[in-house]
Amino acid sequence: MEPLVAAIDQGTSSTRFLVFNAKTAELICHHQVEINQSFPKEGWVEEDPREIMQSVYECMERTCEKLCQLNINVSNIKAVGVTNQRETTLVWDKETGEPLYNAIVWLDLRTQSTVERLINKAPGRNKNHLKHKTGLPISTYFSAVKLRWLLDNVDGIQEAVLNERAMFGTVDSWIIWCLTGGRNGGVHCTDMSNASRTMLFNIHTMDWDPELCRYFDIPMEILPKVRSSSEIYGWMKSGSLAGIPISGCLGDQSAALVGQMCFQEGQAKNTYGTGCFLLRNTGTKPVMSEHGLLTTVAYKLGKDEPACYALEGSVAIAGAVVRWLKDNMGIVQSSSEIEKLAAAAGTSYGCYFVPAFSGLYAPYWEPSARGIICGLTQFTNRNHLAFAALEAVCFQTREILDAMNQDSGVPLTQLQVDGGMTSNRLLMQLQADILCMPVVRPTMSETTALGAAMAAGAAEGVRVWTLSPGQLPHVTSEKYEPQINSDESEFRFGRWKKAVQKAMNWETTEPCCNGNDQQQ
Repeated sequence: MEPLVAAIDQGTSSTRFLVFNAKTAELICHHQVEINQSFPKEGWVEEDPREIMQSVYECMERTCEKLCQLNINVSNIKAVGVTNQRETTLVWDKETGEPLYNAIVWLDLRTQSTVERLINKAPGRNKNHLKHKTGLPISTYFSAVKLRWLLDNVDGIQEAVLNERAMFGTVDSWIIWCLTGGRNGGVHCTDMSNASRTMLFNIHTMDWDPELCRYFDIPMEILPKVRSSSEIYGWMKSGSLAGIPISGCLGDQSAALVGQMCFQEGQAKNTYGTGCFLLRNTGTKPVMSEHGLLTTVAYKLGKDEPACYALEGSVAIAGAVVRWLKDNMGIVQSSSEIEKLAAAAGTSYGCYFVPAFSGLYAPYWEPSARGIICGLTQFTNRNHLAFAALEAVCFQTREILDAMNQDSGVPLTQLQVDGGMTSNRLLMQLQADILCMPVVRPTMSETTALGAAMAAGAAEGVRVWTLSPGQLPHVTSEKYEPQINSDESEFRFGRWKKAVQKAMNWETTEPCCNGNDQQQ
């Protein structure tokens, strides 16, 4: 039997464990468990760290059972990689192993006042004040502001910091710490792709930055150790995979870049998950954006390998818009139904949907924006709304691609795509139409997990996977060519941008009383 490599893919809405053949990159088997999100107040999004770990253990054990049913020995798994939702922030007690609060999810908005306070103390009230070191604007999105909120608002966390028992981490750190023993010798680490999303990491020196930590007033001793994305961090301590090394770690968007094999400067991919994330490999030098994109560490595939950077455009709401239509509005019964409804309409009939539920991310970075649906007439029905929701995902991607082309000066000629939403063929065709360029989707859509498996399998001490250009496995794909003329595409995009302007500056922080006396 060929060697196998596994990956834990812990996303915003679900956890998966997947096993790949290290020679062919073929997916052998997997298991998936949904994750509950809680919304304690408007704009707050939390997940239970215990449930996250429970889902990881369940996915691993069930996948091992499936391997046995296929008569494949679990001992063929030579390494495990971890990929995770980024920026989601956890603090736990290293002596009890218990979380000190729920995980604050990346798209949570409770830190808006924290962000305003931080921007107010920046020279010229410039939200890009720390960008030269971090590649990021000061925004509710990143971990440092969430950690600042936890330190300011949760008594048990301040206490644990004073007693030197607190540990901070993003989801990757929590998973690796728990799997390598937890309070009994667990390894407290993260990789550079995740560290570069905290706002505490200097993307030039490649380490935590004392000045940044002072700016956010965060004690450095609670931070995990920063490692490369491909090396042995520790070994599994329990369950069917005990003794197997954990040797790959990448934030989900970086993992997808690796899984799409975008190792050359200029190659780009877009992942359609809860949010939408377009990353373009810029090679070994960080490129600072003039058009609202983020500069981030893409990967460092080994201790002695160079770090590679990416320009990234982040959209907060993509797949989440479908979940909203299903859970909040009852307009669709299942995520797959949206394609049927939208196809029945064939057009949005002049209806435009800006899903700025968490403000707008790239290229605007406008936390005060809110979702709007405009252009409604008596004729508009739920099919048109479904179509407008899918179109919104494509328009947001187009805005980011335009910004990326301006920053790099070299226009992209085709877009490689992956993620859960890419199974929606109508969405893929719409995307090609709105971008006026081909969209290429690999037949095996689990590229995020594949990237983590590649990093784990190629690590020193494992070496069952090679990442050298000539030896990368060939992945089959399908291509969607644009089918409408560019004038129509430009007209629709122009209308969309008009709708975005109407969504801006909706929310104010001045108190205003509504029916239940909540502050807006």
